[in-house]
Amino acid sequence: MKEPDSTTDPIGQNLIKLISNVCFSVFVFTVLVITVIAITYQPPDPWESSRALTRAFTKVENATFQTDTSVLKTGEDIGMVVVPAAAPTEADLEASDSQNDPVIDKSEEKSTNMSLSSGTCDDSKLVNCSDRGVLMTIKKFNLKRFKSIVFLEYQPPVNGSNPNECDVSWRFRNRKEKSWRRYRDFRRFKIGYTDSCTYKVVWARGWHSGVNARRPRSRFNGTRSGERPKISPSFHDDEINDTIPVMDSDPAFRNGKYLYYSRGGDYCKNMNHYIWSFLCALGEAQYLNRTFVMDLSICLAGAYTSSKKDEEGKDFRFYFDFEHLKETAPIVEEEEFLKDWRRWEKNHKRKIPVRKVPTYKVTPMQLKKDKSTVIWRQFDTPEPENYWYRVCESRAANYVQRPWHALWKSKRLMNIVSEISGQMDWDFDAVHVVRGEKAQNKEMWPHLDDDTSPDALLAKLQGIIQPWRNLYIATNELFYNYFDRLRSHYKVHLLDDYKELWGNTSEWYNETTLLNGGHPVEFDGYMRVAVDTEVLYRAKTQVETFYNLTSDCKDGINTC
Repeated sequence: MKEPDSTTDPIGQNLIKLISNVCFSVFVFTVLVITVIAITYQPPDPWESSRALTRAFTKVENATFQTDTSVLKTGEDIGMVVVPAAAPTEADLEASDSQNDPVIDKSEEKSTNMSLSSGTCDDSKLVNCSDRGVLMTIKKFNLKRFKSIVFLEYQPPVNGSNPNECDVSWRFRNRKEKSWRRYRDFRRFKIGYTDSCTYKVVWARGWHSGVNARRPRSRFNGTRSGERPKISPSFHDDEINDTIPVMDSDPAFRNGKYLYYSRGGDYCKNMNHYIWSFLCALGEAQYLNRTFVMDLSICLAGAYTSSKKDEEGKDFRFYFDFEHLKETAPIVEEEEFLKDWRRWEKNHKRKIPVRKVPTYKVTPMQLKKDKSTVIWRQFDTPEPENYWYRVCESRAANYVQRPWHALWKSKRLMNIVSEISGQMDWDFDAVHVVRGEKAQNKEMWPHLDDDTSPDALLAKLQGIIQPWRNLYIATNELFYNYFDRLRSHYKVHLLDDYKELWGNTSEWYNETTLLNGGHPVEFDGYMRVAVDTEVLYRAKTQVETFYNLTSDCKDGINTC
């Protein structure tokens, strides 16, 4: 029998032990790493986008606001959108868009086969605009030309002004807008024939050129008095519903639960301050599961008015989407609420229970279980103790979330944005040039004035934007000809180039005049900045003042 080798056997055992120790060490190290990761890992904050939007709106320091009013953001700019059930979802819109190509291709193939089977092709034959193949050809043309647009609904083509011209209207949305709102366009197309006897687009006119496809609609948004002011005839956006909700009956009023804010120190402050406070109040109402009593009257700060004085009596609906607000938050208009309250008090001996809250120091958490029909917050103390947003400070900030998704810009203003973008065929770049008071303040912004001079702008933009592109300039510079130096290199567009969109023959003018009881509405500074902001967001290339044009800090020296 062969004896085992006493010299090699211990070596094998030692090797096995060494491998075992190494494997065990790797295992222990892996467990240690996983344990450390598990202890230190912090999952993404689901409210981070809300905080980002909060920071974008304003910074609060000692109950005062230091804001940049040159860009004005609302809920649709960030994407925190709660979509109503009746509205198409983003997935639905993208799916319908992605399915357009194969549908059009199959229809066109069928049309081609039918044409070829006839054996003849007469190029001189007049185009029948009602032919389904014409619409399919236009759809395919639009999909290839407008990549930033989602086409939602087409109307049948109608005859244009000349033979072989067809006018078509459609509804669409811009991919860069986070809301589900739809806009309209109608254009004129010259239709011809290909060598294979199928339809082709010879040329297409620009924005709103297909006037025969535009249908006037008679629609009136009721004013508070129910009257119909005399205004010039116009075409209306049928998808805007600014009507004020009305309570059905006394029992419905009595069974409701309301949160009512009296006016405070926020009144006549800048619009960012108003938004910050308004959304605090709306957020508290949602936290308390109550209907918010809303004052539609806004005092516009002098910074936005042509008179440079505060102007009261501005309608909330001039600036924000009231229809969307009604769909996303329980609200009742203040005058309707007070009318129902007075009627109840007159017709019933039993008064409704009301709790008056004289100070913001009474927190929403303390009011959570209150059974009163009306919780009435009063703000009679001196500033800044009487600011609405004080309610949402300190511990309350952990409970009350501002519903940013509920506040969108007015659809009427967004229609102007679409008109401006559409007139540039959705193919433009933009630069945001901040001047005004900041350019004059050399102590806080020492280089801004020089860095935004025409020569400096041209030098910077030539390295970013290709020559002869459409260049939209969003700016607070008052001198219209200030940017003429750029016109030798770019197709320059300024907001004032589109004054007809809010002039006295425009849809916006007629609609806002109707809302205002027959009195014309000024296209004020806030509206200008809102439109500038949204056009800027739709540009293919966006150049910012404090990130691309100057080394100065956005909030002044030593704040970067």
